[in-house]
Amino acid sequence: MAGLALSGSNPDVELLYDINGLAKDAPQWLDRTVAYVGEYGLLLALVLLVLGGWWSVRRRSPSAEEAASSVAALIWAPLAAGVAVLVNVPIRGFVERRRPFLDHQGLDVLVSGKTDFSFVSDHATIAMALGVGLFVAHRRLGLAGIAVALVEGFCRVYMGVHYPTDVVGGFALGTAVALLLSPVASALLTPVVRAVAASPGIGGVVWRRPRGVGGVVAGDCAEESAGGRERDLAA
Repeated sequence: MAGLALSGSNPDVELLYDINGLAKDAPQWLDRTVAYVGEYGLLLALVLLVLGGWWSVRRRSPSAEEAASSVAALIWAPLAAGVAVLVNVPIRGFVERRRPFLDHQGLDVLVSGKTDFSFVSDHATIAMALGVGLFVAHRRLGLAGIAVALVEGFCRVYMGVHYPTDVVGGFALGTAVALLLSPVASALLTPVVRAVAASPGIGGVVWRRPRGVGGVVAGDCAEESAGGRERDLAA
């Protein structure tokens, strides 16, 4: 498997040269910008989108119950990215695909020090897992997250550190983990988030009660009902 995509006639390699060739014709400041954005900036943007989703559902959810399920889905997004990276560890070890600049001459490599295996791209995996995980919880921000993930994949090839199929593989892995494990994650995380929402001290991190709306969470409603029954019995 180590010799995967070594042939110069391979469409994967040809597309690599076409995309990376844009870096050779671009001004140096643009290459430095793409290198920074592709290495750090876009992943940070995705984290900010997830935080924006949390802020949105916390303030706009009509009930604590709905907010709890949405926040649980948002928590799953970064967890999915972490799980996907762990899944990628044995995949990389099995495929053992070298970085493209080690086997192909003339590439403009914008980031040095990449010595690990190339397939699949961790950056593409993390980005798409975050984007798809966000989409499950918040459609509008999720679409923006997926768009950012696609740009991340393009940047990795532009930078000369990944083949296009490394990126496509990362997209597939991140999407699969985020979607396939989402029901299990929701079943495990939602009760925990619901318990946090029911806590008088920290429930506000899950749901901000709109002004004029009575009852903060289901737990408070249950306590009020129990108190009412006690008063009825006392009467």
